[in-house]
Amino acid sequence: MPVTVFIRYQLDPFKRAQFEEYAKRWLTIIPKCGGDLIGYFMPHEGTNNVAFGLISFESLAAYEAYRARLRQDAEGMANFHFAEESKFILAEERTFLRKVVL
Repeated sequence: MPVTVFIRYQLDPFKRAQFEEYAKRWLTIIPKCGGDLIGYFMPHEGTNNVAFGLISFESLAAYEAYRARLRQDAEGMANFHFAEESKFILAEERTFLRKVVL
């Protein structure tokens, strides 16, 4: 069953530029590691400290294989370290969604 990972980020509102750089890096890393990236979404109007990422996979097993490849990917690990060092992500929540079909 296909699943979409919905990631909700709580950001430091004064470090949105760093989060945008982080998100831009994932635009090439995620597809390379097997994820179908729907996109990253930044605050525009209203709430200034919440962003979202959506990535689809053929199944939960495909997601797990993607996570294993990501941990072996030098660019992916560098991006994780960038986020940890810069501390622009205050909290991160993942929800696994399935599409409603008839």
